[in-house]
Amino acid sequence: MDNRTLGTTGPAVSPLGLGLMGMSDLYGPADETESIATIHAALDAGITLLDTGDFYGMGANELLLSKALKGQDRDKAVISVKFGGMRDPGGNWLGNDGRPAAVKNFLAYTLRRLGVDHIDIYRPARVDPSVPIEDTIGAIAEMIEAGYVRYIGLSEAGPENIRRAHAVHPISDLQIEYSVIARGVEERILPVLRELGIGVTAYGVLARGLISGHWSKDRQFAPGDFRSFTPRYASGNIEHNLTLVEALRAIADDKKATVAQLAVAWVASRGADIVPLVGARTRERLAESLGAVDVTLTADDLARIEAAVPAGAAAGERYAPSQMAMLDSERP
Repeated sequence: MDNRTLGTTGPAVSPLGLGLMGMSDLYGPADETESIATIHAALDAGITLLDTGDFYGMGANELLLSKALKGQDRDKAVISVKFGGMRDPGGNWLGNDGRPAAVKNFLAYTLRRLGVDHIDIYRPARVDPSVPIEDTIGAIAEMIEAGYVRYIGLSEAGPENIRRAHAVHPISDLQIEYSVIARGVEERILPVLRELGIGVTAYGVLARGLISGHWSKDRQFAPGDFRSFTPRYASGNIEHNLTLVEALRAIADDKKATVAQLAVAWVASRGADIVPLVGARTRERLAESLGAVDVTLTADDLARIEAAVPAGAAAGERYAPSQMAMLDSERP
């Protein structure tokens, strides 16, 4: 696989990254043995970008990644870590903490859990509205000077805070949801990123499975699956959204690809500065997503996709209201 560079100052990474969240949290039970095997299969296939968060399973996801990296060449992995998401023992969300002292504390625990001496890309999971972004980014910059971090990223930040953060220290990439049914980044945020030379790591490229081609309106949610509270999966919305999937399936069939491969390839086609993150939890789903690398979309293909699923076509917001309120990227 040909590498892509995250922005003008970031690292070279594989054209697809692997998001690890679902292996430990929020999508219901997962199998640890299969999760580790999937991480190994990703590394063997040439995927270098591995994305986690210190609040995924309250540290469990980092411990899982640590197990998976044992015996592997650490330098072949570009580890991206989100921090700052606050949760209580029941897993409920309490907000975000971007205070400088908290940044350094979170990092210390992450390094210990992962068993590594540095994090490649360190990023606040959300902008903490009570802390100037300059303070949060300045603290990470100090950790770069100390050798504990290599690059700084952002997640779900809006244009103003992107500019302010980048003025303190070069930002490698913005992690944000981007898919054929979630295109909010295009109007206000993507132009700013390209002006400043900041890349994109796109999560939710399959809309958390909704546009994978494997979902049905009768599918039952496992206990602990947060999608049961997500508006796009709600009754009345799911039926409409699945009609969009079927429109994509017709195009995918003509390309001799799966819906998931078409959806991932569409995100990758939006620019060489964009790296899709796939959330595969099994080797089977990983292999399917990897097939997207071989899907080339022509101008006619892109026009058909645009006609089938124009911007704004999805029913429902991408998060529940309480989570939407935490997204700096969604603020006017």
